[in-house]
Amino acid sequence: MKTNIKYLIGAAVMSIFAVTGCKKDFFNRPPENAITIDDFYKTDAQVASSTLNLYNSVWFNYVSKPGWAVCEMTGGNGRSYSSDVSDFGNLNGAVTNLNAQNDAAWVSLWTVVEQANALINILPTKVGSAVTPAVENNALGEAHFMRAMAYFHIVRLWGPVPIIENGSNFLTNFQVNTNRIQDIYTFMVNDMKFAEANCTAMIRTGSITQGHVSSGSASAMLAKLYLYMQDYPDALKEAQKVINSGEFKLYGIDIPNKTYNDLFKTANNNNEESICQLQWAGGAAYGHGNPQQASLAISSTITGTGDGYAVLGPTIDLQNSYEAGDLRLHATIMQAGDFYPELDAATGGYTVPATVNAQGGDAGVKKYVVGTPADNGGLGAAQSAANNTYLMRYAEVYLIAAEAIVGANSTSSDPQALIYINAIRKRANLASLTVINRNHLVPNPNYDATYNNTVPTTIIKDDIISERRHEFAIENDYWFDLCRLDGWNGILTNSHPLATQMISQQERGTYASDRKTVYHTAVTPKSTDFLLPIPIGETTSDPKLLQPPVAYTFK
Repeated sequence: MKTNIKYLIGAAVMSIFAVTGCKKDFFNRPPENAITIDDFYKTDAQVASSTLNLYNSVWFNYVSKPGWAVCEMTGGNGRSYSSDVSDFGNLNGAVTNLNAQNDAAWVSLWTVVEQANALINILPTKVGSAVTPAVENNALGEAHFMRAMAYFHIVRLWGPVPIIENGSNFLTNFQVNTNRIQDIYTFMVNDMKFAEANCTAMIRTGSITQGHVSSGSASAMLAKLYLYMQDYPDALKEAQKVINSGEFKLYGIDIPNKTYNDLFKTANNNNEESICQLQWAGGAAYGHGNPQQASLAISSTITGTGDGYAVLGPTIDLQNSYEAGDLRLHATIMQAGDFYPELDAATGGYTVPATVNAQGGDAGVKKYVVGTPADNGGLGAAQSAANNTYLMRYAEVYLIAAEAIVGANSTSSDPQALIYINAIRKRANLASLTVINRNHLVPNPNYDATYNNTVPTTIIKDDIISERRHEFAIENDYWFDLCRLDGWNGILTNSHPLATQMISQQERGTYASDRKTVYHTAVTPKSTDFLLPIPIGETTSDPKLLQPPVAYTFK
């Protein structure tokens, strides 16, 4: 890990003080040339601002392409012909240790770890006597939260990796073993418990000033970690703690005048449903604004900034998986004839052309596509939109609670579990479930022999995973849900028979010119496809990364 321990620790220390080109007031920071480590952490304002970069540029190279390439393409929600990302949708070992996007994701996420580590290790030794203890504790809590959040992405992508608490310990010796997955999860739980105990409690009001995580954010993430570990009692305890706190609210339910589509508008950054968002500065220098619209929008007419490359398109499988009437479809996927009044609003709105065909799926992506600078209060530029990126939303807490109640059962009609999942379905305009089914084989309603569609005639029915797929599509989480279908033991042993079966039944092909006939494509992943290869530059520098993981010695 030469790149990420020896080099990144120095970069992390320096960039704590880097100006992020962020929004006025909320991102107000001292000039870079006016501060040093020794004279910075002297006021509450300085300490509070020390965490800002953890929400911005350090995530950029993950969000720009690798996030959706891994989670949406590998998971079967998206497809692309683009040579730099196409291998993620092909599986079968197509992504190698030479893949540039794999490398970009690795470097970006480890940079988050090292930024957080630098703050965790430097702040307590440099903080001034005038700083309020609660302010210092909150900053440290945020750093622990973001370190765990980065590790959560890293361990789900690459499996066993080193646990690094202080990169400066490895400046002269960057040969380090990987640690066991179960130890990494324990490490993340410990970080989140620290954040839960030290971050400030909030009641979310939708204010732009509430862009940072809170103790409730940490509780929500603890619920998710416990869910992955199949610790259902603790997952439910943490989820219900969040629900009962009153900190967050659901658009369309608790706030009835807002809709699911409203969640993804720039005007609603840091809304009441946001548990954790990356904070982008529209129109800022490259690396500080949101890059997602540049790749996802189907044309420059939508963006008004010359980008809009439609590098990702929704798969036929994702499009066909929505229930009739699901309002999330229109908010997630652009189909021919769809109308969006919030896009190109100055000319009366935007109607999706009949010729829409992003990457062969006869549709385009809508989620995270927000339009021109004029549509966003004058904010935005090429590769630099102003809308935030979710790392977690409150809706997920409801689905975690429902899943934790169902537990290991294949079906459940528990009233409380149904209340939780049906709240999310109600917002989507869907009928309430009376029973929650998990992991059943049922006929595939999209099979149509008339048009040569050779999709298998059975699919796996999992109400929880299906609801999560449609709630969080294009939010870079679906692949991780598939990877945990076979439970905690499947995560620990990299054994995924149920996920393999579900993925092999996805339609990953394209439509013919008649927009009916499907040129069928399916993939059956190998076990090695469920974890990415560590980039070759890292394993060349540190061959221990290829050795079996070792137990971590906790302090």
